[in-house]
Amino acid sequence: MENRTARLTLLIDPEKKAVFEALCKEEDVTPSQKVRQFIREYVEERLGTDWRGKTKQQP
Repeated sequence: MENRTARLTLLIDPEKKAVFEALCKEEDVTPSQKVRQFIREYVEERLGTDWRGKTKQQP
């Protein structure tokens, strides 16, 4: 289980937020679950599934 103690705040267009929430409801997931999925997939795409403990090198 992931440690879910960090908070991410973002600003989004209210209409887009409403559409996103409706689409999440259709999939029976919360918007938070979907955002965590997006982030997890992005990180794994960039760093691989064994990303934990890896640090991104700064150019």
